[in-house]
Parts: sequence; structure tokens; C-alpha cells
Amino acid sequence: MALSDVERTDVRRFCGYPVVGSPNAVSAGLQHLQTYGPLEYRIANLSATELTIVRRYLGNLTILEIAVPRSSEHLDTDQAAVWTRNRTEPQDRLRLLDDWRRRLCDFLGVRPGPGLGRGGIAWIV
Repeated sequence: MALSDVERTDVRRFCGYPVVGSPNAVSAGLQHLQTYGPLEYRIANLSATELTIVRRYLGNLTILEIAVPRSSEHLDTDQAAVWTRNRTEPQDRLRLLDDWRRRLCDFLGVRPGPGLGRGGIAWIV
């Protein structure tokens, strides 16, 4: 069974690629093919085993993504009794999330998109 539209969107998003838009708005131009082509080909042609692994990545990435905003719940507390907050928790969680996003890109064999930073995609103007 292929990835659902939501799963495909999540793969693009976690890999750092911008939105595609509706199918009617998708351009088959050079920029689209160079930017999305390799990723779209890979996610459209996953084997059953690869699909299982990608879905596992998506589950883990969703959990990590949700944890980032939750880490801001204790930003106002520097020390309470013996508990002391980790001042770098939000940054640590973002680094962990981005590391796993890059692992998904590596597994799919695509470069991280421009939204992931240090990606290899150059926009054609």
C-alpha cells in the first residue's frame, strides 16, 4: 500500500521541502523536477519493506516534533527546589529532530531540502 497524501506531505515536510500545492498547481518545469523529482520518485516507488521503515520514521519524527514546543513549558523556571531546568532543552530537541529528519533523507537517498538548512537544493530563479 502506497503512502497516503498526508504521509507524503509529512515526508516532504520532514525532509525540508516546501509545499507542492494542489495537483493542478504543480508545474512540471525544470525547477520542480530538480527540486522535487528525486524525492517524489523515491516516495512513489517504495517497496513494502521500505514503506514500513518510512512509516516508522514518520511516527518517531512526529513524536520528536511534538516534544519541541512542549519543552517551552518550563522556560520560565530556572530552579525549583532541587530541580533545575535544562536551559538548552529546546535547542537540544530541535537538533535531535533535525538529526532524525536528515536520517530520513539519507534513507530515502535524497538531499535535505532548503527548509532543513545545509540542504543541497539550489533554487532556480
